[in-house]
This record gives sequence, structure tokens and C-alpha cells, in this order.
Amino acid sequence: MTIFTTLCDIMTRQTLAIALLIPFLILTAYAVYDVGFIGIFEYQMLSSGGWQVFADLAIALILLWSFLVPHARDHGRNPWPWIVATAFVGVISPLVYLATTATSTATAPAEQT
Repeated sequence: MTIFTTLCDIMTRQTLAIALLIPFLILTAYAVYDVGFIGIFEYQMLSSGGWQVFADLAIALILLWSFLVPHARDHGRNPWPWIVATAFVGVISPLVYLATTATSTATAPAEQT
């Protein structure tokens, strides 16, 4: 794997994270404005379908943590702020992590050679 390939992978990951983050932040801001932060969770508790969606989200975020924690440690970043933030703001935290991780990972291959 060349440095160019690694940089392209990083830029693609960062671009994807930003492309997902911006519209999701807009949607989240609208939802919080419309029903409030607690209202988002209250809606999920109204039916078994809502419980299923909430459980699915929780499982997906736990799986995401299993990637984020070792990745952050490998790149000299503290994973705990990202984990705590994920518990409060959901996928916004890992998306911000991915959007901001390119700088630290882009220099990693150069340091090893």
C-alpha cells in the first residue's frame, strides 16, 4: 500500500463523514427544535417498533465504539471523549471523529518510514 493510496482512503473517509454529518446536523437541529432533545427519545418509547429502532441504534453505536477505541489509541487520541459524546449525541460524535481524524492519520505513514 502506497502513501498515495492511504491518503486517498483517508480523504474519502473524511469526505464521506463530512457529507453525512452536515445534513444529519441539520435534521437533528430541526428535530430538537420541533420536539426537544427528550422528545426524540420519548417518541421511540411509544411502540415496540420504536424500541426496536432504539435498540438497533444502540447496537450499531456499540459496534462503532469497537472500531473507534483501538483506532483512536493507535493514532494517539483519547477515545473517552468520543465515547461519552456518542452516548449523548449519537452518531454525530463518531462522524466528527472521522471528519477530524485525517490530519493525525495522514502523518502516520510518513513517521514510520
